[in-house]
Amino acid sequence: MAPKPKEKPKPSPASAPQPAIAVEDLFTTLNRHIQRSEYEQAVKVADQVLSISPNDEDAIRCKIVALIKADSIDEALSTMESSRRLQIDLSFFKAYCLYRQNKLNEALESLKGQEGNSATMLLQSQILFRMGKMDSSLDIYQKLQKSKIESLEINLVAGLVSAGRASEVQGVMDALRVKATSSFELAYNTACSLIEKNKYSDAEQLLLSARRIGQETLMDENLADDDIETELAPITVQLAHVQQLLGHTQEAIEAYTDIIKRNLADESSLAVATNNIVSLKGPKDVSDSLRKLDRLIEKGSGPLSFQLARGLDLKLSSKQREAIYGNRVLLLLHSNKMDQARELVAALPDMFPDSVMPVLLQAAVLVRENKAGRAEEILGQFSEKFPDKSRIVLLARAQVAASAGHPQVSAESLAKIPDIQHLPATVATLVSLKERAGDIDGAVSVFDSAIKWWSNAMAEDNKLNLIMQEAASFKLKHGRKEEAAQLYEELVKSHRSTEALVGLIKTAAYTDIDKAEAYEKQLKPLPGLKSIDVDGLEKTSGAKHVESGTHVGITEPFEAKSKDKAKKKRKRKPRYPKGFDPANPGPPPDPERWLPKRERSSYRPKRKDKRAAQVRGSQGAVVKDTPNANAKSNQVTNAKAAPQNAVAEPSKPSSKSSRKKSRN
Repeated sequence: MAPKPKEKPKPSPASAPQPAIAVEDLFTTLNRHIQRSEYEQAVKVADQVLSISPNDEDAIRCKIVALIKADSIDEALSTMESSRRLQIDLSFFKAYCLYRQNKLNEALESLKGQEGNSATMLLQSQILFRMGKMDSSLDIYQKLQKSKIESLEINLVAGLVSAGRASEVQGVMDALRVKATSSFELAYNTACSLIEKNKYSDAEQLLLSARRIGQETLMDENLADDDIETELAPITVQLAHVQQLLGHTQEAIEAYTDIIKRNLADESSLAVATNNIVSLKGPKDVSDSLRKLDRLIEKGSGPLSFQLARGLDLKLSSKQREAIYGNRVLLLLHSNKMDQARELVAALPDMFPDSVMPVLLQAAVLVRENKAGRAEEILGQFSEKFPDKSRIVLLARAQVAASAGHPQVSAESLAKIPDIQHLPATVATLVSLKERAGDIDGAVSVFDSAIKWWSNAMAEDNKLNLIMQEAASFKLKHGRKEEAAQLYEELVKSHRSTEALVGLIKTAAYTDIDKAEAYEKQLKPLPGLKSIDVDGLEKTSGAKHVESGTHVGITEPFEAKSKDKAKKKRKRKPRYPKGFDPANPGPPPDPERWLPKRERSSYRPKRKDKRAAQVRGSQGAVVKDTPNANAKSNQVTNAKAAPQNAVAEPSKPSSKSSRKKSRN
């Protein structure tokens, strides 16, 4: 008997508004997932809402935010693209996604026309910070100081350090009324500013405090130990860097090695630790260092020939990326891999267009290839094209030219750096280079310019005395006695220097004896000099005195003493070996008796006879005699006179070769 069919339930009158209630429930679930940071589940619930109400603006925004939180940037952009038909302003979210993809120019373009609210300004400052436009980024941060944005001081201090304005950090913190130890992030950034000011010990103490505060803060958030180590990895790496700067090399290497082996750090911290340990090792173990850096650098395609692995281009600053590439070029030069070095150097100008590092590395490669002239040329062209960045380039050019034996080019490069011309080290280098090039007048003009500068300088540590002293000595050396005497006289009048007084007396003795004697009276007498009998000194043993063309030699008492001493010498009889008769010594011993036999002149090595006929074929086969063209012992002395049909007589095979079996 067939079962009775079940009656269909009648629709209740309350079932009409059910979709609206379902959407509300879905939004409640969506909110719960977002509060729990379950972003993948939140995306699924948002899709359910959009399946019921495709144009729901709140659901679209929730889905985009959840995708961004889940690091699904491409899906978030595609969701925004599919929602273009709707009148929803998603330009802020689009700008943030483009910022995450490092498409910084497009991100800034997307922010144009947006309201100047704090969120938009904060994102804009972050984009400018990533682009390296630190001053513009800091201007926005300073405008945001009045707005109550959480942890704004952390980003502000980081921007000041990156912009090279570390000296302003303490003043900004005082204005914001915050302490460096208020959070471990702020303590870390403040320590970085102390490093920029070369206060390494203070930075080390602040980094230790930052790590302690970070451990306490993250433990309160119930993070696992490994997660805490990963979060605090930048502080650990920076501590090792401070130890490196303080000269504690072994401690720094151990810290870097521990970070790399444990692998409890983010990608950027691992990259910095790897680069720093490579820089500490230098040219030692080049192959291992290259392997370490090769894990960070991979060859790209298209306009970017090289790029950092694992998205490090987005996580590291331009300065950090520049250091990694620069170290790799230097390692390639040390390992003599010139082709790879040239390839990488050729790609660096496009990667770092505002930096002088590519041209310096290019010059290093050319010097390594013994093309110093070409290196000088490209460095000179760069200094003329970018005069504001020319200082380090001109110093490099001067060094290359001096090492290559081009002193005039080296001096010319140094002379183009005006703010160091008066320094004693620069003056000494320029004078030495011009003297080597034979430009004595140029060297003298360098001294004169330095003397003029220091004469008008109001510095506490004035170097005028030192420069004038060296200038006078140089002029005296090259025959300019009057100028040297004038300088020495000025030094004596102004500084009362005994050394200058001695120099003046010596110099004036060439031209003006009266002046030399007058200044000689100003010398202080040596203590105890009056009690010395000069005439008696001349008569002492060993002294020589010229008188009437005759030379008085050593005095007689000294000769008598030497004769007495010679008489007192006693000759000892030689000791002979036992049984040796000096009257009949016999043949002399072999002078080579202590040398090994192979080193004696009488040694004749045994020669192996290579003329033995080789036996080929089976055992017992008859072998015909063949002429041996290489036999030297039977050849005629004059090879040109030998007949063409001369045949050397084959020698007998050695016993060793005759015992070998045939291979056939």
